[in-house]
Amino acid sequence: MTEPTSVSFTIETEVTSAYYEELLNYTYQRYLQPQSESYAKVKREVVDGVPVLDFTYTDHQEKWNVDVRIKTGKPIHVFMTPSSLAVPPIFLSRLKEDIIVVMQYFEEYVRRSTLYFAFVQGASVVPEKSPFRRTRIVERIFFGNILFLFVLLFAASLFLIFLIGIELTAIFIVVSQLMTVIFSDRIIGTMSDWTISAKNPTVHVLQYHLPDKERESFLQKYTREKLLQMKKEIHDKTLALGKPIDCATASSVMSQYGLECPPESMSTKMVNVHELVKKTTEKFSLPMPKIALSNTIVANAAAGGPSPKRGIVLLTTGLLVQLDEEETVAVLGHELSHLNARDPFVLFGLVSSEYLFRIFVLLPYTSALEYFGLLYLILILGLIYFVAKFFEARADLDSAFKIGDPKILAGALRKIGFRRLRLERSAATRISEWITWDPHPPIYFRVQRLEKLDPNTEIKHPFIQSVNDCIRGFIAAF
Repeated sequence: MTEPTSVSFTIETEVTSAYYEELLNYTYQRYLQPQSESYAKVKREVVDGVPVLDFTYTDHQEKWNVDVRIKTGKPIHVFMTPSSLAVPPIFLSRLKEDIIVVMQYFEEYVRRSTLYFAFVQGASVVPEKSPFRRTRIVERIFFGNILFLFVLLFAASLFLIFLIGIELTAIFIVVSQLMTVIFSDRIIGTMSDWTISAKNPTVHVLQYHLPDKERESFLQKYTREKLLQMKKEIHDKTLALGKPIDCATASSVMSQYGLECPPESMSTKMVNVHELVKKTTEKFSLPMPKIALSNTIVANAAAGGPSPKRGIVLLTTGLLVQLDEEETVAVLGHELSHLNARDPFVLFGLVSSEYLFRIFVLLPYTSALEYFGLLYLILILGLIYFVAKFFEARADLDSAFKIGDPKILAGALRKIGFRRLRLERSAATRISEWITWDPHPPIYFRVQRLEKLDPNTEIKHPFIQSVNDCIRGFIAAF
């Protein structure tokens, strides 16, 4: 008789060893306890010197069960052992996703009380941007999608028509969009804090997880200026002397400011960003783009430029913190696919054509627009955003095949979009995610699609395949 196959996987985590026990408690309280009718034999112990959580999921009809072990560490190891072949593979996939999402929620919880200092070797020291500040409109455009700018300008055109007339408004709007695309490399560059090059390729990140007793008073006690001063002192005693950032030096500096930092609550990370971008561009046979880095803990990435020769890649330090190097390369591959295919120009052509059609063909029929104008705008913008999903889906395919492992990009999307992933388990939410004004397909669709891909299978027309996949995914959501 064939034995069931055990499933094991790892989860990269940014939390330090001081939080391992709390991570397991969080998993128990937020995930296992609310579903106590399904989860039993919960046991916490220490194995090989690290905290471990064991539990068993039992089928409602008690025909099969799955034993699970979560072993903390860097990375976290998860082992799932089915009792028989009757365990549905889709359940194991869902259980794996549940565990990953719970870990991401815990990391987000810890991130709210973590002090981050990011440094670029050989560059100036700059303060971190607060993740709670209002996103600037230029960041919303390029991190969300340049399509947002097109829609924004078209909305403004309704007002401009009354000021300068239809013809001049149309010319102004279309030219503004075209200039935005042509100079997008320079615009994206203004959003960065550092420029990464072969001379200063490495980003260093220092993390300190604040203990409970310091969380409430920290923001009142440590101003932005004081934190910057602290950061500069750490830099002067490490990178400025040609030494890497280390916890011992950082702890010594922080103690002078009243922060007593035990080693188990601190960690450092060093990422050669220039090498990662170079590795990705070689996969796409593209020239090396400019590399910009924005010092914010929000995980994001963007690429732009009128052509691959004038391309630019923008990353945030938050992306480097939350993703491992392979996942970062996969995300870069997605962004470089847009640059390689000149998607901004294609979207510009699509949106501008609709706009000119609306202004010069539909607008003269004012009586019809009076009754159906708003409905038309809602429908046409919904259609444009749905078409934009084809380009995003194609970029996923390009990254998956050129980088070589679709599951890596799927894992990165899980980490970045874990909140939406959980919401999308509702059928109503899945449908709304398809028809909302968002150029990206739903996260659940992107993850499932990537995990089903065979990297050895050749797809001759990735865009046509993506169109078909998106339409099928939309229909299946109902």
